[in-house]
Amino acid sequence: MSSPEIQAKRAVWLKLLHEWHWVSSAMCLLGMFLFAITGITLNHASQIEAKPAVQRKQATAPSPLVNELHAFAEKHDGAKAPLPETGERWLRETWSIKAGGREAEWSVDEVYLPMPKAGGDAWVRIGLEDGAAEYENTDRGWISWLNDVHKGRNTGAAWNWFIDIFAAACLVFCITGLLILKFHAAKRPFTWPMVGLGVVIPCVIALLYIH
Repeated sequence: MSSPEIQAKRAVWLKLLHEWHWVSSAMCLLGMFLFAITGITLNHASQIEAKPAVQRKQATAPSPLVNELHAFAEKHDGAKAPLPETGERWLRETWSIKAGGREAEWSVDEVYLPMPKAGGDAWVRIGLEDGAAEYENTDRGWISWLNDVHKGRNTGAAWNWFIDIFAAACLVFCITGLLILKFHAAKRPFTWPMVGLGVVIPCVIALLYIH
C-alpha cells in the first residue's frame, strides 16, 4: 500500500474515532458531572452533616381489610409476599403510598412493608389483631439522595439501566480517546509518559496506602 493510501486510510479512521469520541462525550457529559460531584460528597460523607426529617402517621385499617390480611398472613406466615390489591389500594387512599408490588414481611400478628428509597427510608406496619397501622417516612436530604443515586442504591431498574449504559458510553469515550492519542503520539512526545503516569499513580497509591 502506497504512502498516500496509508495517509487516506489513517485520515478516515481518525475522523471516525473523533466522531465516536465527541458523541460518547456528549452522552456522558451530565452523567460524568453528576458522578464526579457525588464522588466528592461520598468521599467526605462523614464531614457533611445530615439532619434526617422523619414523618410519622397513624391510622386504623378497616375490619374487612384486616380480616383479608389476616387470612393472607396465615398462608404466608414467616414469608415475604406483596400486599393484596385491596391492601395497596388502602395505602394509596390513606397515605398516598404506592407499594408497587413490593414484598412485605408477613406474620400472624402483623404485616411489615419496607420501602427503602434513595436518600431515605420508609415503612408501613399493620397490626392484624386491632388493625392499628403506622407509617414512617425518613428523608436524609438531597446530598444523601445524590450519594444513593451515585451508588444505584434503591433507585429502581430504570436508573440501574442508565448506569450500565452510561458506563458503556464512558468506555467508548476512554477507548476512542486512547486511540486518538496513539494517532497523535508521534508528534507529541509527552503523550505516553502522561498516559503512563495516569496508570502508575493510582496503582502506587492503591498498593501503598490502601489497607
